[in-house]
Amino acid sequence: MEANETHSVPEIPEPQRLQEYGVGVFEAIPTKSALKKALKKKYITVNGTIATTATLITGGEHITLSIPKETRPKKQLVFPLQVLFEDEHLAAIHKPAGIEVSGNKFKTIANALPQNLQPNSLSNATTPQPVHRLDYATTGIVLVGKTSSSIRALNKMFEDKTIVKTYYAVTIGKMKSKGAITSEIDGKPSKTAYQVMESVPSERFGTLNLVQLHPKTGRRHQLRKHLFGLGHPILGDKDYALEGLILRGKGLYLHAYSLEFEHPFTSESIRIIGELPEKYRKIFP
Repeated sequence: MEANETHSVPEIPEPQRLQEYGVGVFEAIPTKSALKKALKKKYITVNGTIATTATLITGGEHITLSIPKETRPKKQLVFPLQVLFEDEHLAAIHKPAGIEVSGNKFKTIANALPQNLQPNSLSNATTPQPVHRLDYATTGIVLVGKTSSSIRALNKMFEDKTIVKTYYAVTIGKMKSKGAITSEIDGKPSKTAYQVMESVPSERFGTLNLVQLHPKTGRRHQLRKHLFGLGHPILGDKDYALEGLILRGKGLYLHAYSLEFEHPFTSESIRIIGELPEKYRKIFP
């Protein structure tokens, strides 16, 4: 083992658990999921004692991150990404279908970011990291933090639900023009507001709808599960589908279309749009 990074905690207004305070503190583990993995593997100590997710930070502590050399990635992923917005603090990119946002695979959005974003001169610049996820088959906007403070701020904004997310999906079957779905997911409250923007007849599926979606919570597979539960699954969804109505070979028709929020450092009102892929316009010209 070698000591890779150290951090001295300044005075803080109130105690925080390390799993919240430590997000973005170290360049090697800038996200909450990476921090939890590092704690589980006992890579982090506080004042010389191995830390856990329950370790409380009150101010003045000395935190050390030590990672074995062999766990560090050696190759760089060359994978061009469309950059929709970028400044020194944060960025937004278009995620194509067929790639994970992050995880243990080599081919991920996270591993492609350093080669697609501009270098950063801010003092707390770190390896750019996605601050939320989209499913493997989902296309659209992924928001990225480029500094440790930005990663922490954006994570908190998602937790506080101050970032407005808009999705578009193509669904199967005749639907009500608008409504809200509030069925629980994995025993937890969840809510999705929807509005049908356009409908067209389909020989195979009866009716296809272009639906605007506003998730009010962020449960795993929320939009896909909610629409399936409503009896109107998303076109191309193989996991949440009605028998005989699975479209193969065209991918999932679910797209993260826009994000709206107040910039955490400039207070500017930001609205980022990722236009619908061409395959949607073939159904709804």
